[in-house]
Order: sequence, then structure tokens, then C-alpha cells
Amino acid sequence: MKKVGFKMNHLGLQIPKLRYLIFFSIALIFMIVSATMFNEYGLRIVNNIAIFIILAISYNLINGVTGQFSLEPNGFVALGAYVAALLLLDSDAKLYQFEAEEPAGIILALHTSSFIFTMLISGLCASLLALILAMPVFRVRGDYLAIVTLGFGFIIQLLAVNFPAFTNGSLGLNDIVIYNADESISRYTNIFYSGSVAIISVIVILNVVYSRFGRAMKAIRDDEDAAWAMGINTFWIKTLAFCISAFFEGIGGALLVGFLGTISPDQFTFFFTFQLLIIIVLGGLGSTSGAILGTILVIGGMEWLRFLDEPMNIFGYETKALPGLRMVVFSLILIFLMLFARRGIMGQRELTEIFKLRKGGKNAS
Repeated sequence: MKKVGFKMNHLGLQIPKLRYLIFFSIALIFMIVSATMFNEYGLRIVNNIAIFIILAISYNLINGVTGQFSLEPNGFVALGAYVAALLLLDSDAKLYQFEAEEPAGIILALHTSSFIFTMLISGLCASLLALILAMPVFRVRGDYLAIVTLGFGFIIQLLAVNFPAFTNGSLGLNDIVIYNADESISRYTNIFYSGSVAIISVIVILNVVYSRFGRAMKAIRDDEDAAWAMGINTFWIKTLAFCISAFFEGIGGALLVGFLGTISPDQFTFFFTFQLLIIIVLGGLGSTSGAILGTILVIGGMEWLRFLDEPMNIFGYETKALPGLRMVVFSLILIFLMLFARRGIMGQRELTEIFKLRKGGKNAS
């Protein structure tokens, strides 16, 4: 199988070609200038898109590239978010907020002011849980795998509600913010954190996809029995994809709680997983570029269509506010797109592959 977009050096490392360097440079420049380009509301949308790009491409690795119909993202994101919240809140804040039950001693002892360290710990905790879950989860396939992983997401949510000494139960945790010396308040997650992690996660995921492990993942997706007959250890390859996906979902959870400044079990229902599933299916299962485009369309689109919920003046006619109209219009747009792009916007291709095909077509003509 021919690799597209990456080449190997003498050490066997993946080195991005010029077109990838151009894309990453554009993303880096956009991240730097966006702080002055957008107002506070626009910057929050860009931040949210960057976080969901991390979640979408990591979910696409297990669901699209490896072909495992998993419905677990809400569980791993919730775990990463709760770990981050408990690490960032100091003991005084925990004693003040825990109303349902006194916080456990280990919860009071957990604290760090380093957000980078917090993100890494959140990712490692989610990845460790994925490693533990891999043994029972990957004993089944297809729809049965979806049911098992869906159950895991519900279990995490119920644990968050029923163990108030660790999570403050259904009340959740609030005021996860930075109190500055001038008495102002700022968020842990800003465009530089979310943007940098998004760029790093795209680089890592693409390197995995175009490595020998990525080729094994695609072989499992196409025909798991044939991949096993060819000597591929299907269990460990699926476990690897599961752990990498969970790692970035845990980091995404930490970024999300740093962005919102609050966390509760209600934020991580099945709708959260369903939203990510819409994104990767719309973009194209197995395409990292498609997951990025799908995130921009879904997360950005739902915000950019918000004006439809408000009163409008159409050719002099004043309409009433219609709450929910934007979701109706957005759903119709999604249906229209899926009717004409049944394999998603990108299919299983990457953006660079399309450019390469067009260049090849011009040279042939």
C-alpha cells in the first residue's frame, strides 16, 4: 500500500511532506492571529471547534480507521474532564463546593496549578482505563461492540452521580478558573492551548495512520478475519487504536473543562457521543481531514445559524422568535449533504490525496 503525504527517513520516522507543512503552518498562523481577529464570542467558537477537532480525529481513529463501531467517547471525555477538575481545584475550593458529601481524603490531596501536567494526567488516566477495558470490549464485534461501549459511557455517568465524595454527585464542580493577581478571572483553556494541542494531535494521528500500525488498522477495518490470517495481531492493534483514541479524548476532556469552567454528569450523555458520530460520518469515516471539516461544519454551523432563533426582518416583515429553528435548518442541511455524499464529504481520502489526484490528472492531460 502506497503512503500518501509522508515519507520515511533513515531512522524510520514519518516526515511530513511540503503540502502538510503548508497546512500546519496555515493552522499555526491562524491560531496566532485569531486572538486579535475575533471578539470574545468568536474566540469561544474557535476554541470550541479546536477542542472538538481533537475529539473527532481521535474518535475517527478507532471508529473510522480501525472500523470498530465504538460508542464510548463520552465516557473517556468525562473521565478526563473530572480528573482535570479535581487536579485544578485546590482543597479549599473542594471543601466549599462539595455539598452532597465530604470530599474523600485523596481528592483533597490532589492539586496542581500546571494545566499542561493536568492534560497529560487526564489523557493517561483515560488511556489506562481503555487498556483495562480492551480485554472484555474486544471479545465482541459490530453491533455487540457498540452496545458494550455504549454501556460503558452510561456507567461512567452513573458513577459520577452516585459517588459524591469523589465527584460532588449531580451538583458537579464549578469555578474551575484562574484567579489573577489583579482579581480578574481567566480560563485555563485559551486558543493557544486548544490550537496547539489540536495541531499536535493531528500530526500524531496522521503519523499513526500512515505507519505500519495504521496499515494494520485499515486491514482490520476491511476484513478482520483476513488480517488475522495474514499474521496481524488484531487484538493488540485494536487495543493500540483504542488507547491512543482514549488518550486524546481524555486531553480533550481536560481542555473542555478548562474552557467551560464547570463540569457536571449531564454534560456527558449519549448525545455527546452522537454529536461526534455525526461529525466523523459527515466528514467521512476513516478520513482525518474529513473529521476536521465535519467539526467545522457541525460545531461552527450550529453557532453561525443561531440568528435563525431570533426575530428577523425579511423584506420589511418582522418575524417572531422561533427557538429551535436553527436545529431544523441545520438538520435539513445535514440530510441534503448525506444524500449527495453518502460516504461523507471526504470519503476515506485525505485532503492532500485529492490535490495529488488533481495534479496527476492535469499532468496526464
